[in-house]
Amino acid sequence: MNASSSNAVVELHGVHKTYHLGEHVIPALQGVDLAVRRGELLALTGPSGSGKSTILNLCGLIDTPDSGEIVLSGQQVNGLDEIQRTLLRRDALGFVFQNFNLVPVMTVAENVDYPLFIAGVPAAERRERVAAQLKAVGLLEHAQHRPDALSGGQRQRVAIARALVKRPRLVIADEPTASLDSHTADQVLDLMRELGHAEGAAFVIATHDSRLTGRCDRVLALLDGRLV
Repeated sequence: MNASSSNAVVELHGVHKTYHLGEHVIPALQGVDLAVRRGELLALTGPSGSGKSTILNLCGLIDTPDSGEIVLSGQQVNGLDEIQRTLLRRDALGFVFQNFNLVPVMTVAENVDYPLFIAGVPAAERRERVAAQLKAVGLLEHAQHRPDALSGGQRQRVAIARALVKRPRLVIADEPTASLDSHTADQVLDLMRELGHAEGAAFVIATHDSRLTGRCDRVLALLDGRLV
């Protein structure tokens, strides 16, 4: 591993994961070791089916390994029950998706506020944190707009603000630039780097986008469920 465990936000130790489709057994991960440091942008590359999404799902506590160990900020998460995993996901993780996943009937501010509302943060603190995060992504003047009034790049910036507003330790990003043009993708990547480094959040990013990999702190390639 290339990251010090003492400074690692998330670690995978000897992780195996298989999926069963009828009679077929698909080895998604075959003994992966990985550590991601605080403030680091890590890109995972590789062809479809190489294991990128599986690593995202494991790091995001959406799935569990068949064997091996997953550690989040020093906490072993393998033995947590579903409620504990949900609470940890709510409090410690942020997510950015290719298709933004914003709620269309909510305003920009309401979309960013939603994770704080779910976490029970007091209203006055929520307003302050939402305004600060929208200012950080350059969208404070769009706070009362609906997502359909925004460009794709602006929607992705809202999604980044929503992911970071709860000050997560780790952000999971699945093809975050795939639906953006080159200029907009560059802006979004710069923003992710700037905010990730400034706020100490680690990013684990699955991507096929060479524009993105050139701007990440580290790039790891996967093939047939192994890091190569």
